Amino acid sequence: MVAVLLSCISCSDEVIQPLEKNEAYRFKVPSYFPEMTFDQSANPVTTNGVELGRNLFYEGRLSRNNTISCGFCHIQENAFTHHGHTVSHGVDDRIGIRNAPPIQNMAFLKRYMWDGVIHNLNEQPIIPMTDVNEMDSSMPEAISKIKDDPKYKKLFRAAYGDENVTGERVLKALSQFMASMISGGSKYDRFRQGTENMTPEESQGLGLFNQKCASCHSGALFTDESFRNTGMYYNAQFKDAGRYRVTLDQNDWMKFRVPSLRNVEYTAPYMHDGRFYTLEAVLNFYTDSVEDNPNLDPQLKQNGHVGIAMTQQEKQFIIAFLKTLSDKEFISNPKFAE
Repeated sequence: MVAVLLSCISCSDEVIQPLEKNEAYRFKVPSYFPEMTFDQSANPVTTNGVELGRNLFYEGRLSRNNTISCGFCHIQENAFTHHGHTVSHGVDDRIGIRNAPPIQNMAFLKRYMWDGVIHNLNEQPIIPMTDVNEMDSSMPEAISKIKDDPKYKKLFRAAYGDENVTGERVLKALSQFMASMISGGSKYDRFRQGTENMTPEESQGLGLFNQKCASCHSGALFTDESFRNTGMYYNAQFKDAGRYRVTLDQNDWMKFRVPSLRNVEYTAPYMHDGRFYTLEAVLNFYTDSVEDNPNLDPQLKQNGHVGIAMTQQEKQFIIAFLKTLSDKEFISNPKFAE
């Protein structure tokens, strides 16, 4: 089968002509990644499905006033995050309550959003599309705007065999595109594969990271996908208590999903509400500002100490290691197929 390279064009109306033959999409996945959770039996990923999803990802007409696309908050050069904004911005300059997470390696995750309310990647796009502070639209409204567009007639026919635009097809195409965004080409990956060595500082940082951070940021994706209270103060501006919003269980108060640290160099600001602008500020929080409370994660309350003990030099070593997780090729020219 001929290898296909599809490039993500974030700010362009250019349409890559679909292949005459719609082929099964071939993922390029490092051998040490976890098993894919994305259910391809329910939503087979194809080259033309990914291309349709890419166009929809940058389609402003999915929002109420035709100005906000998925790509507006998920910017390619920032590992598909909303760089510089603490929280998402939507129609009419409305402000959301959460920092836009990166879109990478989602095909391997079990839950999505900071509070884990979504379990199926096919359903994830409906949240920003309908949120009043983000795209403030509805699926019927969005479909009415694109169903007669010749470009989309061609793209839907190429992906699904006919021109019928349905909500299910829109969501599945978007999830195919998101599933295709696999980041596994960082210096750390080359180190794992034995093709590049780390510097002494990066190696020391890896050792410190394994001691002080890997209990939560574990595995090839650098997240165990758990929900944890890390001692952050409750932000009264956004009134967001994390997992509690889903379960209404007081034990989940201020628990948020542990994020992946891949490409973390590019994804500032950090935390669920973007409260920290630098990696140094994040590590300073864990040494100096963790709030003790009944829900505080046990990992942050050991031997009578609240937080994580780190010297300034240790923090710099850890940051040096974290920068080895930067996948420059992914953000400059993502390759969505092998």
